[in-house]
Amino acid sequence: MKEMTQSVVGAALLLGLGAPFAFGDEVARTAAIRAELSGKKAKNVIFFLGDGMGVQEVTAARYYRYGAAGRLNVDDLPFTGFQTTWSLKPGPGPNYLPDYDPDSASTGSMWATGAKTVDERISQGPSTALNVPGVNLPTVLELAQRRGKRTGNVSTAEITDATPAVLNSHISLRGCQAPKDMAACATETKSAGGLGSIAEQTVDHRVDVVFGGGKGRFDATGGLIAGGTDNGKTVEESAARLGYKEITTAQQLAALLPSNLPVLGLFAQGNMTTEWAGPVAAIGEGVAPHKCTENNRPVNQPSLAAMTKKALELLDKPKPGVRGGDKGFFLQVEGASIDKQDHSANACGQIGETIAFDDAIAVALKYQRTHPDTLIVVTADHSHTSEIVGEDSTGTGSPTGYSDNLITADAQILRVSYGTAGGPGPAAAPPSQQHTGAVVPIWAKGPGAAAILGTTDHIDLFDILQGK
Repeated sequence: MKEMTQSVVGAALLLGLGAPFAFGDEVARTAAIRAELSGKKAKNVIFFLGDGMGVQEVTAARYYRYGAAGRLNVDDLPFTGFQTTWSLKPGPGPNYLPDYDPDSASTGSMWATGAKTVDERISQGPSTALNVPGVNLPTVLELAQRRGKRTGNVSTAEITDATPAVLNSHISLRGCQAPKDMAACATETKSAGGLGSIAEQTVDHRVDVVFGGGKGRFDATGGLIAGGTDNGKTVEESAARLGYKEITTAQQLAALLPSNLPVLGLFAQGNMTTEWAGPVAAIGEGVAPHKCTENNRPVNQPSLAAMTKKALELLDKPKPGVRGGDKGFFLQVEGASIDKQDHSANACGQIGETIAFDDAIAVALKYQRTHPDTLIVVTADHSHTSEIVGEDSTGTGSPTGYSDNLITADAQILRVSYGTAGGPGPAAAPPSQQHTGAVVPIWAKGPGAAAILGTTDHIDLFDILQGK
């Protein structure tokens, strides 16, 4: 370890980075890790999900922002491992064939419920076909509520998108997000005796803190509720009846108090704006070397770090009426547009969202230092398309897909290439890139963190996220 540390220090100085990045004091780090092996249970759980954030996405962000010898905040989490992510294909059951390249709905349902399911499915079991609902499965958020814990759900996507939806919704198709979107889930409307759209279920669950985009799924744009107590009303009106305080700006977020709970923060009509911007990748040698444009998100839309900080402030209070005092909380935080920018072959957008996600992890780590009974878990739902490839290749060694060339903190070229969609020949714009089926990294810190060591599966997270 000493020799490795010395070599890294040398690399940092050689690259002109000033003070070398810190591995931390080895004695103190060993003591901290030993304490986390004590078998104590976590009171609070903060689960970070980087959508599409495979190893390449993490590495690209680290290299671009901090250079080859740099460190991300997630690198401070002492326990690391890998997770398999495969889902199921529809079929007659009881045995289902595996799907090696899953979507965000099935993967999210895995850690939310501890069970494998088919793509497009939100916290329901598998079935014979996508349009045939499965059995509703209890989620980690629902179980936390039953134990008297406060709960929170934070995302940079529409809060009705697949990853946030798996915690507080049960529906056969992820696209059934608002009342107007229910044609494909007709048997699951409230008028048909079902639970309604994802937006309806989100507020019906009375989650204490809900922050993200997707206002258009809750206001009149999203249509009117069919059936139930709020028949003919918007989901916003339903939320108001249930006691939610709705906010829509970063300034309103900053002013929130625990007395305002439950709170519904909807900061964009659709997905929240990306933190960074840059050109879309181009065929072959790609876009000429450049830096990314930062500060792309409008000032009225809060950062993921700001939403995380406020969520922790609000959740770090006993839930009124709960016998036995403070039971703690469960909070999920999603960096959603890492995936969306990967699909779009936009390296700057993808890296900016990864850095913003990492900034939110720093907020949780600061909280955990004064609340050591808090477990932090960080992972991705699935891997994605971006690859770091040689920038000095030519001819037959050049990328066959779409590429972008970024100027990193080392003042060197980082070529990020996308090649999981497009078919033969160039297209006017990169088509939506595919997910990949590789294992994803996982990190953890706090009571129970050692459970993620080695290679585990997404369904194993269900118990871990309950602090078991």
